[in-house]
Amino acid sequence: MANNNFNFDNDSVFLQDLANNAKNNSLFKNIDGTTVLITGATGLIGYHLVRTLLLRNEIIGSNIKVIAQIRNLEKAKSMYGQLFNDENLIFYVSDICDPISIEGKLDYIIHGASVTSSKMFVENPVQTIDVAYKGTKNILELAKEKKVRKVIYLSSLEVYGIVDMDHPEVTESDLGYIDILSPRSSYSEGKRMMECLARSYYSQYQVPVVIARLAQTFGSGVSFNDTRVFAEFARSAIYNKDIILKTDGSTSRDYCYISDAVQGILLLLTSRNDGEAYNIANEETYTSIKEMANIVAHEITNDKIKVKVNIPKVETNGFAPKLKLKLMSRKIRNLGWTPSYDLCEMYLRLIESMQTRQNSEHHSRRGSNYER
Repeated sequence: MANNNFNFDNDSVFLQDLANNAKNNSLFKNIDGTTVLITGATGLIGYHLVRTLLLRNEIIGSNIKVIAQIRNLEKAKSMYGQLFNDENLIFYVSDICDPISIEGKLDYIIHGASVTSSKMFVENPVQTIDVAYKGTKNILELAKEKKVRKVIYLSSLEVYGIVDMDHPEVTESDLGYIDILSPRSSYSEGKRMMECLARSYYSQYQVPVVIARLAQTFGSGVSFNDTRVFAEFARSAIYNKDIILKTDGSTSRDYCYISDAVQGILLLLTSRNDGEAYNIANEETYTSIKEMANIVAHEITNDKIKVKVNIPKVETNGFAPKLKLKLMSRKIRNLGWTPSYDLCEMYLRLIESMQTRQNSEHHSRRGSNYER
């Protein structure tokens, strides 16, 4: 039976996003003909990156060798389908916490393997920190040994913590407060410490590291069953069900469309600004959770659904603290990066992508039952 998360080759939005970046020659200066290691290659960003590089090979003949680090081989087989046997794709099956050994040359590393579930942050904070530290140290040691051209460490907006809500616009130097005694801070504090570790490897060993601080990123390829708030809103629109907020929805942040984020990461891969951090976010998408819910209800469904607030009486540690955080992207824009999609377009593309793969699953089930 097919899995609706993995029917990517029927997803026209996903394929269009890949093609737009794969054809963009400005993103591939000094990347064609090289070997790139991507960790977390079954995650949303890692998968987009691997598929983009492989499509670049198909369209341009770029001869980019991709080493995809994964934990689950069967999941990778399901996700990559016929590409699983691509001659330019090598799967490295390992726990990111174990030392990594790569034979032959290695030019670039994009390190995206990380715990991403808020539930995991709270219930397993020790493992969350372990994955961050051991995994990143392993990657940096490998980069030092191989003398790579560049390492991109994929960090997060959560490194900023809680900033002054009266002045939510933050640049790369504006760090706020993180409650280190909260188990949920295992993720945000872990990301902050790994940035320090990466910068230390640059300072002490001259490992060429660049840090990409990603806003919350979504778009084509998001699992239909994703539990993050943007996916919950998308499913509400798909099923014409009211959006139920479990907080007051005052938390405000900006977002980034997946192919825009991939473009930014590839741009940083060949930048010359080693040891620095860059926000990858679209300031035009800055909005509160409640405002975003209203946009989905009003503009995406034409008021077919409503937004309701139902705050649990018992507060859960799984929710991030309330904040207002507008990442400013002037620094990466100065390198030539420009995001393409606003929030409405992001949702339209997200919903079409999710629906296409969900419909493919239904057709696959019907066909399978008929054949029996």
